[in-house]
Amino acid sequence: MLTESIIYLKDSEDAWKTSIIGGVLLLFAFLVIPLFLVWGYVVRVLDRTARGDDEAPTFDDWGELTVEGAKAFVILLAYSLVPIVVGAFAAGGVVLVASGDPGVFGVAVVIAVGLLALAAALLTAYVVPAALAQFAAERRIAAGFDFAALRPVLRSATYATNWLLALGIVIVGSFVSGILGSIPFVGAVLGAIVAFYALVAAYYVIGHAWLDLHPIAVEGSNGESTSDRPAA
Repeated sequence: MLTESIIYLKDSEDAWKTSIIGGVLLLFAFLVIPLFLVWGYVVRVLDRTARGDDEAPTFDDWGELTVEGAKAFVILLAYSLVPIVVGAFAAGGVVLVASGDPGVFGVAVVIAVGLLALAAALLTAYVVPAALAQFAAERRIAAGFDFAALRPVLRSATYATNWLLALGIVIVGSFVSGILGSIPFVGAVLGAIVAFYALVAAYYVIGHAWLDLHPIAVEGSNGESTSDRPAA
């Protein structure tokens, strides 16, 4: 799966064009609309790979891409609120500790809240890819919060394994992107391209986890509905 995810975008038609566009959009993500376009592309990756289509999408139909990306961003933002709020409490506790003498109990509370914030961030990072895959399958924002459908996915070894692989890809991509970013002039663009490439590769892995857990129903020769592969 690692090899397939790495060559997914490279072996596609217009690979360089797609990578450069994605990198430039990511570089200007602070303008918000480019960020929507990036996440719209990710939604397309999830949609295709979850249906067994390993042909990487291209940047086209920009209006639809923006709308789908905006919806995906709403899901991301909603899930991010939990670690943000907990992290704010942790930061406030650190400020109080630094400004006075809270004692052992106060320090213990701050550490506990800090660990809680870390756990919330990890949990959010674990749930969000599945939520986006669920959204890509149904194209409804509410689908990203359908915990009845998400729960069995999140509990599965298939999703956990693929999520760890996807996380590793993003971490390595971020590391390489950071190194490239230190190169004068072109470094920022090269780093953004690598970051985009890693993001796409990671969601390719998530899409295939979704496909394994939600086999596509196909019509058999006898007219009965069968699955093209067993569920994981």
